[in-house]
Amino acid sequence: MSNSISSSTAPTPSFYGLDRDELSARMREQGLPAYRATQLFSWIYRKHLRSSEDMTNLPRGLRGSLGAICDLALPHAASVHSTPDGSTHKFVLELRDGRRVECVSMRAPRRLTFCLSSQVGCALKCSFCATGLMGLQRNLEAHEIVAQVLAMGDFHGWEDARFNLVFMGMGEPLANYRSVMHAVRILHEPDGLNLGIRRITVSTSGLVPQIRRLAEEGLALGLAVSLHATTDELRDQLVPVNRRWPIRELLEAAREYGERTGRRVTLEYTLIAGVNDRPEDADRLSGIARDLPSKINLIPYNPVPGLEWRRPSPEEVEGFAQRLYPRAPAVTVRHTMGGEIWAACGQLGGLTR
Repeated sequence: MSNSISSSTAPTPSFYGLDRDELSARMREQGLPAYRATQLFSWIYRKHLRSSEDMTNLPRGLRGSLGAICDLALPHAASVHSTPDGSTHKFVLELRDGRRVECVSMRAPRRLTFCLSSQVGCALKCSFCATGLMGLQRNLEAHEIVAQVLAMGDFHGWEDARFNLVFMGMGEPLANYRSVMHAVRILHEPDGLNLGIRRITVSTSGLVPQIRRLAEEGLALGLAVSLHATTDELRDQLVPVNRRWPIRELLEAAREYGERTGRRVTLEYTLIAGVNDRPEDADRLSGIARDLPSKINLIPYNPVPGLEWRRPSPEEVEGFAQRLYPRAPAVTVRHTMGGEIWAACGQLGGLTR
């Protein structure tokens, strides 16, 4: 069988946007055996090589002409920012079209977590989020999502094989449904990174049809709902997509998701001083949580230049949490990581380059 690669006028696709079946098909189109795709997946995702010349079980001719089948290049890291204690890093990746996207790695004592972006900017304009100030520039392709994982993993030397992924970076993941789900399946591929589905969480501001669609995928992904308010009047202001799908509809979809997948839905609640941190807010939030298979994650507001909101004091955060504890099924307070480098929740959006 010939190892020569035929020419093509179509642009060479990124390797990181191809699942194993798609890569196998490209191999067959070039007169190559499909099993070469499995070998390549192993070299790239398991042995973490980035140069075909080092892939010794591939024929020399294929190694030299692999670039005609797929592009192995990762986005250039325009800059990497680290907190003083080295626990958090923000990566500013430059994409092929010159746009930049940010992603974050966070190391806690028991785990490493990669926070992924799904869009450049965001169209939803949540009133406390820096990314919303950018507007939506474009969706990311699947290869640009997978590449974030590879870029951060390479940086950290793949020292922790059991890392978690959270789609909580720039953009609304469920507004870029096709690319996000394709990336998830590539990352889950057994011949590749083989990342467990239960270690992947997708966050949404409340796109109800897509939540229901996600429940039908047969993947027990973690689902985090950015609730942030307990009344439609306030949520309309903080999370404008609520005007399309109000709280009642959102919670119905969240309940269906939890029941279908057997996973508790995380209710993300950003605490903003004097806005949504009153005792009556806590009482309503605990009632919502009791009616769902859910857990609550409280997020003290992370300041964004130019926005009016204020972060509650530690005592105010603790008081809100204590009011929830006897009533809600599970409550955690998110430990802020990366605030010094504008990498904390709600701060991504190009404030540092």
